[in-house]
Amino acid sequence: MSDDESSTEATDDAPSISPADLHDRLRRGERVSLLDVRNRDEFEAWRITGESVDATQVTYAEFMAAKARGEVGEFVADLDLREPVVAVCPRGEVSATVAELLREEGIDARNLDAGMEGWARVYAGREVPLSGDATDTDLTVIQYDRPASGCLAYLVVSGDEAAVVDPLRAFADRYVADAESRGADLRYAIDTHVHADHLSGVRKLASETDAEAVLPAGAAERGLAFDATLLEDGDEIRVGDATLTALYAPGHTTELTAFQLGEILLSGDALFADSFGRPDLERGDEGARDLAGTLYETLTDRLLALPDETLVAPGHRTPDSDPNPAENETFTARLDAVRDRLRIPDEKEAFADRVLDSLSARPANYEEIISANLGRESPDDEAAFEMELGPNNCAVAAESD
Repeated sequence: MSDDESSTEATDDAPSISPADLHDRLRRGERVSLLDVRNRDEFEAWRITGESVDATQVTYAEFMAAKARGEVGEFVADLDLREPVVAVCPRGEVSATVAELLREEGIDARNLDAGMEGWARVYAGREVPLSGDATDTDLTVIQYDRPASGCLAYLVVSGDEAAVVDPLRAFADRYVADAESRGADLRYAIDTHVHADHLSGVRKLASETDAEAVLPAGAAERGLAFDATLLEDGDEIRVGDATLTALYAPGHTTELTAFQLGEILLSGDALFADSFGRPDLERGDEGARDLAGTLYETLTDRLLALPDETLVAPGHRTPDSDPNPAENETFTARLDAVRDRLRIPDEKEAFADRVLDSLSARPANYEEIISANLGRESPDDEAAFEMELGPNNCAVAAESD
């Protein structure tokens, strides 16, 4: 288990597995058999996935009905579960009962401690490898991954200063602690854009630490309601000896701004390893086509025109994304590889048609999340955590082969 994840030890009377331990096993590619006892719609909307996951969905109510009939053994045999089994529910409560029923039938079963809510609290950090001139500096870049949603954030440390890009509110303390452990103070909390899928940590960090809140200048036009430094295209932020250069990249939103850090592109939701941000969350269906056209220009004229060796460090990943073994198992990719995967059409209208035809359901509570990230609303920590549970759905579906 990595140092930056916590674990709950299993006890003899209630065997369990912590979400962090489950995440470690999936990262190592170990086969994991999950028995999800939530309702079908909950399972379809948001679940633990991966190439090494064998998932079976059977409701808790079905198990209780089998127990009432005295037929648990026959019911479980029909499921043909692969052992060991990990039972999953929203909070790890009813799944503990199901795991116990399975053990009574002689099946090696454990309960996922704290359930899907516990899974949403897993947050893994890993250093992004540096190349070129950066290898001769004291620069450190840490990519944070929230596997429950695919949200990625970055801590940039140089000398005794640090900046965090696209921080999550639920993990605000983590960035401060990780900077301090490297002998640095958090100077800047930066958002690449007004997020629609998770609660930003920028305002929390600015209010509770000496960190300066930083957003793209266009956030003001969207109704930003708290004090922040606003960046235009080409503006620079100095972090120790490192420089973050703003690169205006609209399309997903009107104000989205990526950041260049040497050969690393902190691309936010403008560009992912195998896709790009959807254009309909700011202006809805009515404005989606225009923003899709803007996104086309951003991709073709700005981002994909950068040097091939540029390392794309995106703001999200898909649930089934594999970490890049060539880049210290981070969710990053060289730009030439990203360019080849995207296969952007030559015509803007063809691109817009493809994008609009591929849009899935919008993120849950996205309008309320946008309002909170603009500073218009101030949900408490519990409400904020509940608002962002589930998949992010901020990406355009990747084109299939």
